[in-house]
Amino acid sequence: MSHIFREFIRKIGSGNHTSENLTRQEAYTAMKMMLLAEPTPAQIGAFLIAHRIKRPTGEELAGMLDAYDELGPKLALTNYDENPIVFGIPYDGRIRTAPVNIITTLLLTTAGKPVIMHGGDRYPTKYGLPLVEIWQNLGINWAKVCLEKTQKIFNTTGIGFIHTTSHFSLTQSLWEYREQLGKRPPLATMELIWCPYVGNAHIVAGFVHPPTEGMLQAALEMRGVKQYTFIKGLEGSTDLPKDRTAIIGTSCFELQELKRLNLASRDYEFSSKNVPLYSTEQLMTDIKSILIGESNDLMETAIWNGAFYLWHSGVSPDMSAGIDKARELLHSGLVAAKLHQLLQIL
Repeated sequence: MSHIFREFIRKIGSGNHTSENLTRQEAYTAMKMMLLAEPTPAQIGAFLIAHRIKRPTGEELAGMLDAYDELGPKLALTNYDENPIVFGIPYDGRIRTAPVNIITTLLLTTAGKPVIMHGGDRYPTKYGLPLVEIWQNLGINWAKVCLEKTQKIFNTTGIGFIHTTSHFSLTQSLWEYREQLGKRPPLATMELIWCPYVGNAHIVAGFVHPPTEGMLQAALEMRGVKQYTFIKGLEGSTDLPKDRTAIIGTSCFELQELKRLNLASRDYEFSSKNVPLYSTEQLMTDIKSILIGESNDLMETAIWNGAFYLWHSGVSPDMSAGIDKARELLHSGLVAAKLHQLLQIL
């Protein structure tokens, strides 16, 4: 039993009136100890559920990120002159709506913007479709690519993927606790803004509940991150919704507050219907059709999202130009060529 860790449990688990928040240093120590499996299983389980009930603070998330930063893998970039975009998407995947984030990544990298994604296999509590399975169905099995080769692929193509199961094995034991507890602990929130990159990056994170946005901002500000974007996206992802106004917050260093942007698909003559996730097989059929320029129900969603990110990353001057650019890249075969480049390297 760890007496140090027991004090962390006592501090956050004492109830509504007497519990206290951890300092950044305490959160860092607690996270590092859990990753190294120093506390007993009972202590780790107690901490995770107590922290969920208390709710995390931005300072605590910053401390947890400090531990991930110290112990986790990182990619570097030598063949590009700009900072990468790092997409923070819930690790437990999608179950209701068809994801297009991998098409968005291919669009951005085709346009010269490097992107890093991260995540693992099918994880609790949703056990939804994860990013790695979509890539696998496109012929890219990141789970079998070592970190050294992942780095080479990133430098060559601008696409990086940290497969946590393979590249950050210290996190695996914590997923067993999530399954046994049946609840998502604050670790799931922290992962949204984890940056497995050496240097500055543009963090793009999805979220569901409005209070999460403030926690994410506080954590990133404390860690000195200057460029970030938060998307109230589909199932907490970075995919923009079409059935409601997309609520987007971007960093504004001068004002030290979020710059708010609201986008409605109907304003750009898109439908207001999200495409359901019927099955993995149907999704992959649709994605492969899109990549060769064939229209289907998901194509509109891919263009809607691609347009925003092409605009937001500075490729296009506005949304209308972004829509034209996304269509052009998809129909020209250049996006398919980017995927082919990945396949050739592997």
